[in-house]
Amino acid sequence: MSQSADRPWDRVSKFPTFVDHLEDEGAFSVREIVDQLEVDVPLDGIVYHDRGIRAPGYDATFVHEPNRSRPAFSVEVNTIGPRNTWGVFDAQLAWDLYLLQTDGVSALAWVSDEEYKTEEATHFQTKQDALAAGRFSFGVFCYAGSDWEERVDRIQRTDAPAYLKRDDGTPIIPQTASEFYDYIGSTATELRQNGGGAPPYLGMLELEVSID
Repeated sequence: MSQSADRPWDRVSKFPTFVDHLEDEGAFSVREIVDQLEVDVPLDGIVYHDRGIRAPGYDATFVHEPNRSRPAFSVEVNTIGPRNTWGVFDAQLAWDLYLLQTDGVSALAWVSDEEYKTEEATHFQTKQDALAAGRFSFGVFCYAGSDWEERVDRIQRTDAPAYLKRDDGTPIIPQTASEFYDYIGSTATELRQNGGGAPPYLGMLELEVSID
């Protein structure tokens, strides 16, 4: 899970029946979710978060994947420029989707029971407590205004598929695809095949982070 030294999220709320609802709807985007919220979430763009990988995009869509060898769902990012980012997750795990909020920042995070039990249960009484402390591997951060423009500029100045964040929050900005893959210690093929060696309890089946 992501590491944080404090509790960065003041408000954590859970969406009921996330996977079941996705199966019924087929797909829904982050913008559609935000539009239906009773709270104000400014949104000009998103940044997909996968264990420290950060991929900016104009939107991201959750998609039910019925035609795979096992139940699955994907998250597909409408990326900036000729980049490709999507992840496929094992829907056989017990997933919950949460809205996280603090002053000026909101995020959606999806976390499996297995991840919480394996990594955080000895430190936090509930999954919600772990999320409030910033402990989650997968999410979408919502940005607007100058915060969003900064992230667009950051990725457009490179030929890399994404950038990275250290545990202390400082960014790592690879300039090329090869530099990006060197940083994460994985190839594009390895990401597609097994999520870059993700342990089974994370539920990550495939990950695409590339640039054309």
